[in-house]
Amino acid sequence: MNKINYQKELDKILLNTNGQTLLLHSCCAPCSSYVLSYLNKYFKITILYYNPNITDENEYKKRKAEQIKLISELPAENPIEIIDCDYEPDKFFEISKGLEDCPEGGKRCFKCYELRLEKTAKLAKKHNFDWFCTTLSISPLKNAQKINEIGTELSKKHGVKFLPSDFKKKEGFKQSIELSKKYNLYRQNYCGCIYSKNQK
Repeated sequence: MNKINYQKELDKILLNTNGQTLLLHSCCAPCSSYVLSYLNKYFKITILYYNPNITDENEYKKRKAEQIKLISELPAENPIEIIDCDYEPDKFFEISKGLEDCPEGGKRCFKCYELRLEKTAKLAKKHNFDWFCTTLSISPLKNAQKINEIGTELSKKHGVKFLPSDFKKKEGFKQSIELSKKYNLYRQNYCGCIYSKNQK
């Protein structure tokens, strides 16, 4: 089975998105920096900050504060808004049962992608967004193929369009590092859960 080039799929869609709305799940400010800079001229974007995988509450609050700071400082053609969800680490531990010892990037991570993307899809449908998406594919450690497969399935399930992406393309990850330096963003060295922290 040939892998889909999700960047090419995104390029096609961006030809006809002027003025449409996007609910963009963000894992953190550094990852969202490039994605927001890239997509802002094409969409009216609302960031969804929903990350129950972050085990430590102080770490969660620190990353959320950085996200809010970035939105306030980033130049934007269209205003960027944010929906701040509740901190729900129990939701992550529920979906991780039996998968605690999985290596980083395995089945536990796929369940985590699905948890956060499903929340995004539900809220996108509820609030009549045209599209939903996530910043997760910008990381070289994240499986863009799996993220897009999950997003596509949730799109069918909830009746809202999923924006395909592989944001590490076009040097997206490199640009996110540069933007993080420019805006002096806190850049964490693990994804968020206790399991990824212990494996670093």
